[in-house]
Amino acid sequence: MAQNRRNLRRQIFAIAASQGGYFTAAQAREIGYSYQAQAHHVQVGNWIRIERGLFRLREWIPEPGDDLRRWTVWSKGRAVVSHESALAVHEIGEFESPRIHLTLPPDFRKKDAALTIHRASLGEEDVMEQKGFAATTPLRSIIDVAAGAPDEDQLARAIGEAVEGGLVTRRKLRVRAEQVDPRAALYVERAIQLTESTSV
Repeated sequence: MAQNRRNLRRQIFAIAASQGGYFTAAQAREIGYSYQAQAHHVQVGNWIRIERGLFRLREWIPEPGDDLRRWTVWSKGRAVVSHESALAVHEIGEFESPRIHLTLPPDFRKKDAALTIHRASLGEEDVMEQKGFAATTPLRSIIDVAAGAPDEDQLARAIGEAVEGGLVTRRKLRVRAEQVDPRAALYVERAIQLTESTSV
C-alpha cells in the first residue's frame, strides 16, 4: 500500500513538473487518485485547489512562466499566449496589460476574469513552443498588437527592438501583416516608417 502511494506521488509530481506545478482532477483520476483521495489531499494541505478541477502541488517552487503554464492546463493545451503577453515573453517593447492575453480556437467556450481571450485558428508558422506553454512568434505578436490600434511610438519601439534583436525583418513584418489583417498592416507600416526616420 505504501509502495502504491509513493508511486502515485511520483506520477502526479511528474505530471505537475511539466505544467508549472499544476494538474487537473482528470489527470489525477487517470493515474489512480479517486475523487475522494483528491478531496483528502486538498483537506490535509498536500494540494492547493486553484479552481474547480485544477490543483497545484503545495511544495512546488514557482518558476518564471508558471502563471502562463497554468492557463495551458486550464485550456487542456489549447491556449496560445499572445498579443501583449507574448511580447512580454519575448521581451519586446513595454506594452502592459492587466490581463493575460490568450488566443484560443473559435469553438473554445471557457472564460476567466484574469484573461483577455482572442479567438482565432493559428497556423504552425505563428506559434512557437516555450517551456510548458505555447506563444505566438514575435512576428505574429507584433501584428496582433498592431491590430488593436496601439500607441504608434510604443509599437515603433517594439518593432525596432525586434528588428535589432534579429527576431523579425521589416519586409517579413510588412508581408505577414498584409496577410493577417489590413488594419494591422496600416499600423505596422506607420510604425516602421517611424523606426526608419529615427534611425536616419
